[in-house]
Amino acid sequence: MSRRVLLVDDDADLTRTLGLGLAQRGFRVLTASRADEALRHLDGQDVDVVVTDLNMPGLGGIEFCQRVSEGHPAVPVIVLTAFGSYDSAVAAIRAGAYDFLSKPARLDVIAIAVERAANHRALSQEVRRLRLEVSHGARLDGVVATSVAMQGVLDLVARVAATPTSLLITGESGTGKEVLARAIHQRSGRSGPFVAVDCAAMPESRLESELFGHARGDSTDQPRVGLFTEANGGTLLLNEVGELPLGLQPKLLRVLQERRVRPLGGRGEHAVDVRVIAATHRDLEGMVEESRFREDLFFRLNVVHLHLPPLRERTADILPLAHLFLADFAARAGKAVKGLSAKAAEKLVGYDWPGNVRELSNCLERAVALTRYDEVGVDDLPERVRTHTPSRVLVTGEVPSELVTLEEVEKRYILRVLEAHRGNKTAAARTLGIERKTLYRKLEAWGAASEKEEGT
Repeated sequence: MSRRVLLVDDDADLTRTLGLGLAQRGFRVLTASRADEALRHLDGQDVDVVVTDLNMPGLGGIEFCQRVSEGHPAVPVIVLTAFGSYDSAVAAIRAGAYDFLSKPARLDVIAIAVERAANHRALSQEVRRLRLEVSHGARLDGVVATSVAMQGVLDLVARVAATPTSLLITGESGTGKEVLARAIHQRSGRSGPFVAVDCAAMPESRLESELFGHARGDSTDQPRVGLFTEANGGTLLLNEVGELPLGLQPKLLRVLQERRVRPLGGRGEHAVDVRVIAATHRDLEGMVEESRFREDLFFRLNVVHLHLPPLRERTADILPLAHLFLADFAARAGKAVKGLSAKAAEKLVGYDWPGNVRELSNCLERAVALTRYDEVGVDDLPERVRTHTPSRVLVTGEVPSELVTLEEVEKRYILRVLEAHRGNKTAAARTLGIERKTLYRKLEAWGAASEKEEGT
């Protein structure tokens, strides 16, 4: 991506000459003849470097440097003036300027200064990203994909990771939606940070401020940068997007469509380059039908859909995941635990894992903490895993004790599959191989459609 340079000078000939020279060196050039015009550019677009004159009509160069330093502290300013002196150089640096050059300056000297300033900004953003990840305890875990279902997911990820396309990740709670989103960000090549927000964790007013920021504050509520701006150049994960309040949905839609953010209480907008990934365990299609989620926002988020199957449907991944977690927790605990006993592995594979990957992780953390040997045994597993009797929907050759109609067999099987998916009709329809509307019609005929759909 070419870097943007904003040239601020009331000398039109100089601006034109310098702009052409920088454009030939691969920069994208914006121009302004006055400081107030330049500030509007900065509010509306992402700029990497500002090159400005000191002696301009209206707002002076020193005050302009101060305004840029306060409002856009990440953007370096190079001061270029024919009235260069030691005093003006010191004043510009104190006002927040990154560098100071005197006119007439050769184009190659200016280009080198601009390149150095742009590199400085990129490095500052990377340091900030790393600090953010450390402060949040971010870990970039690998995604295990031994099962056919997960291999299909990762094949789709490989095709879309490097694009700016919006993604919707669905799946039951604990299936690893945020882990997958982080992996997509890592493979995207985007230089900005990965920022996640839980839409279910805060009220509407605070969530709006978190997403878009606010420009004005009082003694108890200071101005802040929103998460869209914080994630600029990177990825924003809207976790549990199904919990997004209806009143906030059109505002999010507008940002996604226009790629511009207006902070609360602010007058200006600024552009953002953010890849949005939404994740939910809710049935958004059903919520759209029930007018609990905007259809236009759903289509904007659901450009590419990635569905993470529950762990009970990807049993081939259970033991690879278990060994991954075991090695991780053993290293953290400083214990020489090398693996699982055969019987413990059998118990893990036979369990249904209603809490999915998160429950498996907790199970292995507990087992590593409790085991007194170099491998995890059955006694180290939670009681619910040790004593679980596998329940599977099977077709056998046995003569049933009760003879029922084919319609009754279908009804019982569909209700059993729906129960296995804990009420998620979209997931149940996918397992049954039928359309969701077909499933609804059958449930309505049996008087079961009005049952509350659980959040899986």
